[in-house]
Order: sequence, then structure tokens, then C-alpha cells
Amino acid sequence: MDKRPVSYTAAELARLGRDNIPKELLSGSGLVYSSPATLAYNSPGAEGFGVKRAGLAVPESVMLIVAPGCCGRNTSLISNMPGYKNRFFYLEMNEADLVTGNHLSRIPDAILEVAEFVKPAPKVVMICITCVDALLGTDMERVSRRAEEHLRAHGFDDTRVRPCYMYALTREGRRPPMVHVRQTLYSLLEPLDKDPKSVNIIGNFAPLMDGELMDYLTKAGVRHIRQIGSCRTYGEFLDMARANFNIVTDPEARAAAEDMRTRLDIPYIELTRVHGTDRIALQYQAFANSIGIHIDDSLERLDAEEKVRELKSSYPNLTFNIGESCNADPFELATALVRYGFKVSEIYAALAPEKFVYIRRLAELSPDTRIYCNMEPTMLYYDISCSEADITIGKDAGYYCPDIPNIPWNSDRKPFGYQGVRDLMKSILEALKEGQR
Repeated sequence: MDKRPVSYTAAELARLGRDNIPKELLSGSGLVYSSPATLAYNSPGAEGFGVKRAGLAVPESVMLIVAPGCCGRNTSLISNMPGYKNRFFYLEMNEADLVTGNHLSRIPDAILEVAEFVKPAPKVVMICITCVDALLGTDMERVSRRAEEHLRAHGFDDTRVRPCYMYALTREGRRPPMVHVRQTLYSLLEPLDKDPKSVNIIGNFAPLMDGELMDYLTKAGVRHIRQIGSCRTYGEFLDMARANFNIVTDPEARAAAEDMRTRLDIPYIELTRVHGTDRIALQYQAFANSIGIHIDDSLERLDAEEKVRELKSSYPNLTFNIGESCNADPFELATALVRYGFKVSEIYAALAPEKFVYIRRLAELSPDTRIYCNMEPTMLYYDISCSEADITIGKDAGYYCPDIPNIPWNSDRKPFGYQGVRDLMKSILEALKEGQR
């Protein structure tokens, strides 16, 4: 038996083409290896902004988790985080519920009990359900409407009820959990008079780090830059409906933005988090042209490129291993680093056809870069002794290569644009100098 993890070089993948990606690199194509490197990725309820934390992004909201005990257990860690005390409640499903679906009849009374307990009453109750109800075919929209009617009958006229789905089974579907939860959150917004100097940034659940994007918008005359993670009250969140347009910073928010365009008449523009300064410049220029403003990004670009040169000067032959558990698209980041003159030995990430633009570029510039899939069972046999890396990026890469300096690069608040490049180069330099593990 060949005890080596399945992997392919960028050159091999480019020859196969985007329509012939090996099944071992595709998410959801076979058995899943739930290593510590993949737990946050596999489970929509795991660490980071999974469904549970994301569902509570709206201020003055609480969550009722309807699940067997095993599915709700990992929430205990989140409950101890600042800002989440008395925001999680549980309705446990027993074995009979799994057969009969009887738990659904108990949800309205459970939500009423939560509303009566929380002082002041919550503005929103999110019903978080699991794969169990996915298999049962539960219509959670109907259940939510019934629960909301039940609340109104008992005097809670201002409390809304919405479903959010912790369905790992739908990860490969048209509406994966993190896409759906974003749609659900912004569905709470109702039409308001538009403010021409108001903009929303949507996609992240924590606000972006303050950086040049905010400066450019402010200089263009925008007075209100709203993000769901910056809203302190439910009223402030509802004011997001006043936006003149939305800036989408994560592809998983595209469906929510389209809903807001249709329902609230708020158009949107997508800005992608990338790490090549030339691509950042082109994106800002296209953004400026689309909304009719002028952006001078020359100083920010020079500063970011100086940070790249500083790292290159200190470590001219630096080699990276890159994982997917980080604030970056691992294939885009690998391409940017190779173009800066660094080396990328390995990437640990599921591959999708839309990422092939980076595979082709890597095949040209770094054909021997090897791609592994975190979820592939043969990763059990991964051997760090075969790696050439000097540093790793991402928590998963740090797991596979524990003896190499690592930067997790996965904070809740994410940098954007040139700031992201500057902060990344600085973090890499510091980790190398300190031998950080």
C-alpha cells in the first residue's frame, strides 16, 4: 500500500484542465478526513465565524439551537467568548424526535420562553438547526413564521424569527451554510429612504480593519460607512437599508447583495481581497471609475511594495507552505508570492474550477508547487520531512508543519488591499526573526 498523501503539481493540474480536476482535490467527492486542520472548514458550526457566531452578528439577537446534544456541544466554547453570554439557548432533540419530528411543535413555545427570559426582549431570534432537519426535510421558513405568530399572540410584536442552517450536508450545494446565513441576516432589512452619502461593506461579520479603503470612501464624500460588525444596536443595523450602494468583500455575500439589490434597490460592487499590488491598483481604479470618484493610491502602493522588498532583501530564497485556514484565497496568495519572487512549495486546499486561473499562472511560474486537499484521507500519511518550506501561512499549514515558523493569518477583523499586503509582509518578517511556532 502506498502510504503517501495524494497530491498534484500545478503543472500536472494545468495539463489536466479545469474540467478534469482529480476527485481527491475536490470538496465533497469522497470520504472526508476530519483532521484538526479541517475542523473549522468541515463544520459550519466550528471555530471562527461559523454559522453560530455569524447568526448572531445582528445586535440584540439571540439563538435557539435545535439539535441533538452532540451537535450543540461545541457551542459551549463560543458561549464563553465576550459578547455571547445569555445569547445561546438550546432545544434538545431526543431519539423519538429524530423519527417523528415532534420537536418542531415545541419550537414556538421554546422561543416564547427565550423571549420572556431575555431582558430586554430580543429583536431577533435565530433558529439554528442541523443536518438532522435537513434529512427530515423540515420547512424552517414555515416553522419560523409560526414561531413569530406565536410571539405576537403573547405581546412580542417587535421580535423577528429567522432560520439559519448548520447543514454541513449542503456545503456543496447552491446555498452553502455561510451563503445562506448572510442572506438570512440581511433579509431583516426593510426599505428606508436612501442616503446618497451612505455605503455598506458586506461580506465579513467583523468590521474590516481601518485602512485605505475607508480613507478613499471618506475622501470621496461618503459620510456613513456601515458594516454589520460595527452596528451596536438593532436600529443601527436597520439603517444599512439607507445605503446608496453595497461593497461586497466576500463572494459568499454575493447572493445577499443580489437580494438587497432586488428588494431594497441597493446596487453593489465587488472588491476582492488580493495580494498582488498591481491587481489591487487595477481593482481600485475600476472601483473609482464605476462610482465616479478619483483615487490616488500611489503612496499606499509604494509603501506595500517597500514592505515586500524588505522581506525579499532579508530572506531572498524564502519558501512557503500555504493552507486554506487563513484570511486569503490560498491559490491567489501563492500566485502573488511567486510573482514577488518567493517560492511556494505546497498548498493545502480543496480545489474548485473557478480557482484554475491561479493554477494556470502557477504552472507557468512555479510548476512544481504541489497541491494537497485537507479533506483527503491520505493526508494521514503527510510527512513534514519532505517539505522544503521556511514558513507556513494558515492554521492548517501550521498543523501539518509544526516545526516550521507559522503565522495563522486568520483574525476576525481582516485587512484589505495594500494594508493586507503590508501587514502580511510584516507578520512574516516578525515570525521568521522570532522563530515563531
